[in-house]
Amino acid sequence: MDQTAPEQGPRAATLPPTAARGEPQKPRRAVLYVALASAALLGGVFLFSRKQAASAGAAAAASGSAAAARPTPVVIAEAKLQDVPIYLEGIGNATPLATVTVKTQVDGRLDKIFFTEGQSVKRGELLAQVDPRPFQIALQQAQAAIAKDSASSKNARLNQQRYQSLVEQKLIAQQQADDQKALADSATAAVDSDRAQAAAARLQLDYAQIKSPIDGVTGVRLVDPGNIVHAADPTGIVVVTQLDPMAVVFTLPEDDLPRVSKALAAGPLSVEAYSRDASTLLGKGQLLLIDNQVNQQTATIKLKASFPNADRSLWPNAFVKARLLLTTRQAALVVPATAIARGPQGTFVYLVDATNKASVRPVVVDTIQDERAILKSGLLAGDKVVIEGQNALRAGAMVAPRPAATSAGAAPNGAGAKP
Repeated sequence: MDQTAPEQGPRAATLPPTAARGEPQKPRRAVLYVALASAALLGGVFLFSRKQAASAGAAAAASGSAAAARPTPVVIAEAKLQDVPIYLEGIGNATPLATVTVKTQVDGRLDKIFFTEGQSVKRGELLAQVDPRPFQIALQQAQAAIAKDSASSKNARLNQQRYQSLVEQKLIAQQQADDQKALADSATAAVDSDRAQAAAARLQLDYAQIKSPIDGVTGVRLVDPGNIVHAADPTGIVVVTQLDPMAVVFTLPEDDLPRVSKALAAGPLSVEAYSRDASTLLGKGQLLLIDNQVNQQTATIKLKASFPNADRSLWPNAFVKARLLLTTRQAALVVPATAIARGPQGTFVYLVDATNKASVRPVVVDTIQDERAILKSGLLAGDKVVIEGQNALRAGAMVAPRPAATSAGAAPNGAGAKP
């Protein structure tokens, strides 16, 4: 037992430390192998990605070239020579030419009402009746006074003739004849006064019949029969409003005043009235007048036009849009307003030639009327311009044109004017 112990000690001392601790060596080699494999895999992925990116860039470049060569779809229209009406547009209200508050002109009890609310009435038509009996009595009294004073006047004239005959016979003094003449003249004056009183009584009796002063339409009844009415009452019996013809009062900027004044001096100007949303034509009339002063606060001028209104499409105080026909531009060169584009150098259009190639053409716009642009220069009649699809165009690009659905000069009814 003692001899073997020394031999085991030296052998144990010659082993490596890890072996002495019992740790394995294979796991370290496995980690190294995994790291090398991962690096190789990442390198392969990187190279594959570079190759794919290069292929995608080449495909995109080819696609871009093909897209650039493909024609751009656009809508075109022709420049045309047309007669274009030039309108000025303003806002305003329908205003009756006459509105009358019907009042009694005599005091008394309101006996009868002869109208219904909203009824059309004519000038002189009976609307109401005030108790006429007091005025009939006054008339009878005046007529009686006429009869009495007429008899006295007749007797005085006969006496005057007798006195004048006696004077000629020199049986009485001239003074007596003159006194009798004065009495006869006084009696005649009394008759004239009585007749005036009778005329006043007849007028009061006529006033007891309340009549319409104008042709129009009655409104809401303001007093009922049985009430005592007075000439001094602040309210009347009914308001009668004239609806046909009807006036429209509207405003325009004061900058338009010279053109309107010049055109009105040359002849009558027509005006169109449209509904609030400018979709419905309410009537056509003529300009009556231009107000005699400019509104300094709003820098506008007020105008008044008259419209036939038999169908009552225009109603008092209703908001309307008025379009004043200023003039008609003869044989004007027009294109749709959507064809006009604006750039750093000014206004231009895209012109399409016979080979369907687009080019930039500078133009000078005179005015925009409705959906039409009137040109001063830049195009000729028959030139084709792009009205839709300009955003995708450039000079020299090929286009695939199709005609517009409507003509170049078409404008919707009631469209707003932009002179």
